[in-house]
Parts: sequence; structure tokens; C-alpha cells
Amino acid sequence: MASEIIYIETLVNVSQKIEALVSTHGIDYIDACLLYCEKNNIEIEQLADLLKKNQNIKNKLQIEAEQLNFIKKVHKLELE
Repeated sequence: MASEIIYIETLVNVSQKIEALVSTHGIDYIDACLLYCEKNNIEIEQLADLLKKNQNIKNKLQIEAEQLNFIKKVHKLELE
């Protein structure tokens, strides 16, 4: 139980730090994730495991990757 609390707190802290990097440095989310890993001496795969649970940042990363043609665009139906 205690490890779950630490994990959730870590997820929130990491998300906030990435959001702060985006706003303070004026960089996109992909670069912010790379910078976070570099500053904290962790592998990108470790960060990816944490961010899998954060739908907000995950969506922003997907949108950026689609715009940069790193991944295929997901077609969404627009509801009126």
C-alpha cells in the first residue's frame, strides 16, 4: 500500500516537473521528457513506464509525434 502511494506521488511530481519544463523553457513535451531524463539521470524507458498512467501528457506526446510524422495520425470522428 505504501509503495502505491509513493508511486502515485512520483507520477504526479514527474508530470508537474515536465509541465514546468514545457512552460519555463518553451519547449515541446518530447524535448521536455528528454531533458527531464537527462537532468535526473534516468532512462527514457523508466519515464515511459511512469507516463503510461498519465493520460494528459500521453495525449500531448501523441499529438506532437503525429505532427512531426513520428507516428501515423489517428483519425478521429468529429461529433457536432
